[in-house]
Amino acid sequence: MSDQEPAVSEFKSKSGLRRIFSAFFYSLDGFRAAWRNEHAFRQELVLVIIGIIIALLLPVSAFEKLMMIAVLLQILVVELINSAIEAVVDRVSLERHRLSKNAKDFGSAAVLLTLIMAIATWAVVLINRFYY
Repeated sequence: MSDQEPAVSEFKSKSGLRRIFSAFFYSLDGFRAAWRNEHAFRQELVLVIIGIIIALLLPVSAFEKLMMIAVLLQILVVELINSAIEAVVDRVSLERHRLSKNAKDFGSAAVLLTLIMAIATWAVVLINRFYY
């Protein structure tokens, strides 16, 4: 390979409708793997499903429902990214290393910030609806 040729994965060769179908099935594989292997994902998914049901039943505006559900789904998005970071770090080496710890801790901190944002969003909506 020359310096001019970009380094591209063989898995990036699909295009068009075939790529869309492949991406969909890769995503389903990702959900299955997260469900099987990630305790935090399972716990958060259960809470998110319960939260979505509650949000849909609450007497708040459609926009407020959307925001309440969006911040819950964002928890799952960030948890999946965190799990991906952890998998890559473990794939590279299971040896304890300061940089590996940093990478995993950064991902965990991102999940925590997302949880705080979700709690704050729900608090603002519920306080505005039921307190004022």
